[in-house]
Amino acid sequence: MTTLLTGSDTLTRDALTVLQPGFLGTTAPDWLLRRIGEGLSSVGLFGRNITDPEQLAALTARLRAERDDVLVAIDEEGGDVTRLEVRHGSSFPGNHALGSVDDVDLTRAVARELGRRLAECGVDLNWAPSADVNSNPDNPVIGVRSFGADPELVARHTVAYIEGLQAVGVAACTKHFPGHGDTNVDSHHALPRIDVDPDTLHARELVPFRAAVAAGSKAVMSAHILLPALDADRPATLSPRILTGLLRRELGYDGLIVTDGMEMQAISSVYGIERGSVLAIAAGADAICVGGGLADEETVLRLRDALVTAVRSGELPEERLADAAARVRALASWTQAHRVRGAETGPGAAVQEGTAPGTDIGLVAARRAVKVTQGERPWEPVTEAPYVASFTPEANIAVGDETPWGVAAELDRLLPGTASGSYTEADVAGVLAAAGERRIVAVVRDAHRHPWMTEALDGLLAARPDTVVVEMGLPGAEPRGALHIATYGAARVCGRAAAERIAGL
Repeated sequence: MTTLLTGSDTLTRDALTVLQPGFLGTTAPDWLLRRIGEGLSSVGLFGRNITDPEQLAALTARLRAERDDVLVAIDEEGGDVTRLEVRHGSSFPGNHALGSVDDVDLTRAVARELGRRLAECGVDLNWAPSADVNSNPDNPVIGVRSFGADPELVARHTVAYIEGLQAVGVAACTKHFPGHGDTNVDSHHALPRIDVDPDTLHARELVPFRAAVAAGSKAVMSAHILLPALDADRPATLSPRILTGLLRRELGYDGLIVTDGMEMQAISSVYGIERGSVLAIAAGADAICVGGGLADEETVLRLRDALVTAVRSGELPEERLADAAARVRALASWTQAHRVRGAETGPGAAVQEGTAPGTDIGLVAARRAVKVTQGERPWEPVTEAPYVASFTPEANIAVGDETPWGVAAELDRLLPGTASGSYTEADVAGVLAAAGERRIVAVVRDAHRHPWMTEALDGLLAARPDTVVVEMGLPGAEPRGALHIATYGAARVCGRAAAERIAGL
């Protein structure tokens, strides 16, 4: 463990202040509490830190016993990316479902209720919403996390989402600037290169971010992407041209700039997390997100010491680090001042039936998002326990593979005795044998990106034309099956909404 510095001087406190680290376990470790006392101003929470709302509230209360203004951040998008409900699936359908409905009052109400639940548990910074325009349908990391492929639609729902969260005192963190939608590479694994001309960038990717800035998003998260049109040498997170030149000066943004996770391979495999963090702060970032993978005291001290050493060597201006720390403290002051805000005031309160605080607005939204296409054959609802074949792609790291998805559990609730199996290849014979005489429900995610899923559906529909097909990702392929249901997301409530339609409810 590094011991270069003490925790007493201003420079060291500023270096700790700009870090947003994670930790292991469901209680705050002693090292984390000690570093909060020394100046650490933010803590990031992940699914591994949460068991239930009561435990989470106790955890955040313990953190704030060390300092009342500590920022507690979380990556809670709803939909596929959930930390509050990582073990059971989200009560909110996610961005693409909301975009497909295209009712900004509904989006605002969903974000407001999500924010209310976060605030009740003591979380006051949400690394959401995703404002990426999903212009590339083969995108492996954004997909249904985006409101859609139309920049103006994404912009208006990004604004509604920000308004909903911030109305209940939870700071929004709009991501992934300047836009992660036009890529087929996941920045968790490698550095995506986006070859888009400046005119297209301004007319498409930047439209939602301009709207987010105008709406007062309290934070913006940078993307680990290379945009040669803006900077051919450094990814956005490390680029002064992009963070300071474009976001600060051209777009006029004055809030907190947060990096995406610094241990992601797009940064760590090229620069290392210490060097990457120094370059990010120098470029204009104010907070370093780390902890999705590296979640220990050693990591915090390595980054703290790297920042202080860079200042002392003249590589990082001390004023830049001080400015970054001041922006973190300013956001902490805002969240502290707004922490007591109730759920009955501000934009988005009870805008329509079923959207009052505490109601199941997520299910309301999921039901509205479902799109049903009937095949040529007469459709008969499934009234006896079916067989659900879930064709499971490789998990997106941002989503994780621990969160359940699909329709089997919800169908079993409606039709007890429902059987199910998970498949990672086109095992048509296996599905038919397991199903026997039962009706088959085939569940896919992004079938247009996975030829083996198309092959599986070909075989099943040839053998069993009465098969129901449920698409829980981007509905990029033509509807198929006796009944085709597009849910625009794989959250638990999306599965319930689909199950209800399958059973004819």
